[in-house]
Amino acid sequence: MNNPALLNDLRVFRLAARLGSFATTAKELGTSPAFVSKRIAVLEERLQVRLFHRTSRRVTITEEGETIYGWAQKIGDDVDQMLEAIQATRSSPEGLIRISASFGLGKNYVAPVLSELRLLYPKLEIRLDLFDRAVDLINEGIDIDIRVGDVPEPNLIAHRILASSRILCASPKYLSKYGEPQTLAELAQHACLLIHERDQSYGIWRLFGPDGLETVKVTSPMASNNGDIVKAWAIDGHGIMLRAAWDVAQSFEAGDLVQVLPRFRQPAEVWAVSPVRLSSSGKVRICVRFLQEQLQKGRFALPLVGSATASR
Repeated sequence: MNNPALLNDLRVFRLAARLGSFATTAKELGTSPAFVSKRIAVLEERLQVRLFHRTSRRVTITEEGETIYGWAQKIGDDVDQMLEAIQATRSSPEGLIRISASFGLGKNYVAPVLSELRLLYPKLEIRLDLFDRAVDLINEGIDIDIRVGDVPEPNLIAHRILASSRILCASPKYLSKYGEPQTLAELAQHACLLIHERDQSYGIWRLFGPDGLETVKVTSPMASNNGDIVKAWAIDGHGIMLRAAWDVAQSFEAGDLVQVLPRFRQPAEVWAVSPVRLSSSGKVRICVRFLQEQLQKGRFALPLVGSATASR
């Protein structure tokens, strides 16, 4: 029995079942749809089952395919855990590690750190995917998700990278024209620039102040799912925004933005979230530790605004 070929075909099948497309599977694997179709056909012949219903536009998994997928997932996970256990004993990590992050944090901070990590460990294969949406680490095959805010999933393991907060800020030109709010409730009468973020309720701002947690509903003349765009709008004087302290520190230093209602903040710690414990994966452990070191106090340390770093 050619077990290596079977394991490879099961890996192709698992990916095709998750993506629902041979063409997308081929793109993910860096091969052709014809290759994917052939490997699935070989697996179907070997197992004597039909795994997919095929049409000219899409493929859908069969009932028998669902059963096989459950076993293929378990087999794949067991093999991955075995390899990770072996890898954990080695001093130099190797193999593919998939990391996800939001656009601003990923592009400006995580990507440079991973560049340095790859120079230290040239046998590592690094894939960084940027999303401004929640990711399903297990189903999407992500090893580490770098996120800001709470980690509600009980099945995931979170390692704090940095304690930080979101703060309110605006440009001096906006405040000179419209005045500065004195209470959180007054934000409802101001133009507030909204960002569609992973863990944020749209149009609802919840912040901690002198009297504990307070909530305000705000309206926005301009909104985007990209934080850099909203920050540029704030600098241009279009309104008040709620943004991570590390993301606006340089704008504060340049005088482009100033803090509004400095006694209010929203906890926004940076986490490295993984489906596995650091002790069971050498490459995940080394990557998380390196991110902690570099983003806390290394070359790529996240800048902070002094009054905004207090933790809850």
